[in-house]
Amino acid sequence: MSESRYVLLGMPDMNGSLRGKALSTDAFDSAVKEGTVMTDLLLGLDPVDTPIATYENFGIRTGAGDLVVRPETDTLHPLTWRPGWQVCLATPSWRDGSPCELASREVLQGVISAAAELGYDARAAFEYEVRIWDGDGQPLSSGISYSLVEAGRYHELVSALGPAFDALGVELTAIHTEAGPGLLELNLAARDALGAADDAALVKFAVKGVAETLGLRASFLAKTNPGEEGSSGHLHLSLWKGATNAFAPERESRDLSAPATQAIAGMLDHLAAASLLFNPTINSYKRLVPGWFAPVNASWGMENRSCALRVIASKPEKSRVECRRPGADANPYLALAALLVSATDGLRRAATPPDPVVGDAYARDNLPALPGSLESALAAFRADDVLRAGLGERFSDYYTVSREWELSAWRDSVSDWERTRYERAV
Repeated sequence: MSESRYVLLGMPDMNGSLRGKALSTDAFDSAVKEGTVMTDLLLGLDPVDTPIATYENFGIRTGAGDLVVRPETDTLHPLTWRPGWQVCLATPSWRDGSPCELASREVLQGVISAAAELGYDARAAFEYEVRIWDGDGQPLSSGISYSLVEAGRYHELVSALGPAFDALGVELTAIHTEAGPGLLELNLAARDALGAADDAALVKFAVKGVAETLGLRASFLAKTNPGEEGSSGHLHLSLWKGATNAFAPERESRDLSAPATQAIAGMLDHLAAASLLFNPTINSYKRLVPGWFAPVNASWGMENRSCALRVIASKPEKSRVECRRPGADANPYLALAALLVSATDGLRRAATPPDPVVGDAYARDNLPALPGSLESALAAFRADDVLRAGLGERFSDYYTVSREWELSAWRDSVSDWERTRYERAV
């Protein structure tokens, strides 16, 4: 610790953002041994830092008392863009020492443990589409997807992100431009489920921090402008038994394995309710419209990017399901937890999926529609007892309150669009 001046000790909040405080090296060493404290208000702040006043048992209504927070030292990493500083993730608990079942990283850990009880280890990887603007507010690229020429416009940023990700223990496997001005896709390597979510949270943190040092601005907002492609947060998942990928096709027939089809069925059954975690904001649903490679129905297909679930059955070690529903604004811990609960439910029930979609899933009118608004996703989540139980009932109630708060804030607002459209006509 002698080379470091400060350690940023943080935990992901309900939105997936890292919140905490900078500790001196001595204070961090003490926190490793004895823990430290942070206000439980960190569990009850909305995206603009307003305390959610409808929580009754913690937060602003109870005086914003303390959580006991302990560093997870295996996540301690240096920040290349902030010399002398490090970052470390933390596990909170209540003051009486009991686990904090509301913290999103702990929710995922519980779901991973439940999958392990079934005999499966989960591996995952995230893809993020992030928008980048220069100091004048202009997008770095014009919006030509997979352009090798325009990828060069991100040279300075990517050159700085390389060592930053290396120091954080994150493996970046590929980048490419996407079909939206300033839109860059980052592909992260697969690893154990908790590590994959940690990687995703740290990537968001690093991209914003590194961009700022270069005079750039980065955003993971799901939909920035009408008529442009939104920012996705696609999630890849596979389940393993030891060194064997349970999603690998059968050797002789090349058919999907029984665990793969059962997991796919479970994911399909819970896609509507899981949308509350895949697409957690009002803005999320602006991305989910036909024609922009964002799924609108409960569908699956082999290597079919128009489906909500794209099944990739190639090499045994690379076979997986890509869930294309999440936006870049999703909390990676909660998105992965929801998908894993759904998959394991399918395995428990030995569920059978419908036939895979061949062709354009958007053109199909006989597939179950997925929620098109935060209100409809909230209703679907309330009605899905299995998903709620898998995530934890107390967490589910807590998360539902946070989404109700978002809806309330939106209903209290008046947009420029409303004024322009209606002011003179009514």
